[in-house]
Amino acid sequence: MSNPIIAAQLYTVREFMQTPEQIAKGLRKIREIGYCAVQVSGIGQIDTYQLKDLLEQEQLTVCATHVPWHRMRDDLDNLIAEHKLLNCSNIGLGAIPNEYRTDREGWVRFARDASEVGRKMLDQGMQFIYHNHAFEFEKFDGVTGLDILLEASDPEAFHFELDTYWIQAGGANPVTWIEKVAGRMKVVHFKDMGNAGANEPVMAEVGEGNLEWPEIIAACRKTGVEYAAVEQDICRRDPFESLAISYHNLKKLGL
Repeated sequence: MSNPIIAAQLYTVREFMQTPEQIAKGLRKIREIGYCAVQVSGIGQIDTYQLKDLLEQEQLTVCATHVPWHRMRDDLDNLIAEHKLLNCSNIGLGAIPNEYRTDREGWVRFARDASEVGRKMLDQGMQFIYHNHAFEFEKFDGVTGLDILLEASDPEAFHFELDTYWIQAGGANPVTWIEKVAGRMKVVHFKDMGNAGANEPVMAEVGEGNLEWPEIIAACRKTGVEYAAVEQDICRRDPFESLAISYHNLKKLGL
């Protein structure tokens, strides 16, 4: 029951990391906060070799990425080569493509199609991981989309990257879901939910909102989660400051 490593999801600071120069500066700031790992998502165009060099300069490892479905489906060999260069084995999809979201059969079809892609990744030492939002908790014949993905997919080839905020927003319990995907999740998204008044939920720095972090962290330890990637899509202050607040709060919580 070891602690997950705290990582920074670069999507949080995407607006400040759109050029190679900005990426270099942003990675330096993230390392100075204390992070030793990142998830690559939402940044601007940069040569993979240059990104590798920048990451190595800051002694940052890549725990996961988010890439488009069409690249997984149509450009897998190049995608795998890029991930091998970055020494990253978790290839993440940010959301199910819209064309699969029409009905229960569409969700089942995606689970099977993604499992097929995931098996090809496994052959090359890579792991497909799926990141949820709230819409996965819409029910089809009494079963949520996320449950369909869990049950209809290959448990070895199709893993998860649950997002604590979006699980809560979907009306479910993050702890329950972390336990449900035990053995199928090495990277989790830590994101808190607060309230801005007038019943308006807001994304908050980890520990600044109302999610039950001791219980969430305990569930991650119990189920073997390796990386807790801090993500905040919308920040109410400088996003690097938000990453720092989340990092230091997680340290206070024992990570």
